[in-house]
Amino acid sequence: MAQLFFRYGAMNSGKSIEILKVAHNYEEQHKSVVIMTSAVDKREQVGYIASRIGLKRRAVPIYETTNIYQEVIKRNPQSACVLVDEAQFLSQHHIIELAEIVDELKIPVMAFGLKNDFRNELFEGSKYLLLYADKIEEMKTICWFCQKKAIMNLRFNNGKPVYEGEQIMVGGNEAYYPVCRRHYLHPPL
Repeated sequence: MAQLFFRYGAMNSGKSIEILKVAHNYEEQHKSVVIMTSAVDKREQVGYIASRIGLKRRAVPIYETTNIYQEVIKRNPQSACVLVDEAQFLSQHHIIELAEIVDELKIPVMAFGLKNDFRNELFEGSKYLLLYADKIEEMKTICWFCQKKAIMNLRFNNGKPVYEGEQIMVGGNEAYYPVCRRHYLHPPL
């Protein structure tokens, strides 16, 4: 039975490498997948999923105006799975389209992304995935400063923690650290 999965985690929890691994596993068994990612993430290039360990793969970019349901029908309505990276940047209508892919096309959808931003607020895509997903799983990583589980993302600017500003600023280790609650509230800097 097809389901909508949301796998979330703090920065550096292995979300992108996991999506690439899942795609590889399906394709190794000669099963087709549709791989998508938010067009907001331009770190590598629009329409690419890239992990910090160096693996990179082309993906269908999702823009605000993209109808994901129609994209899947156009690309392969018989896909074994739909995989979505950077799902936190999606809009409510995108999440409803993912649910329709599961419910109407009977294709499992696995969406990967951050749950909360650097202000500790939910992203729109994450909020609606938490509401609509059949299964929710946390991907774990450790705090940048200690051995506790990282549950938050701490933004830095010029070596100082930042708690206010625009929600979306795409970046990696130069701008964000995965941190535990204690070090989110009191970073050792």
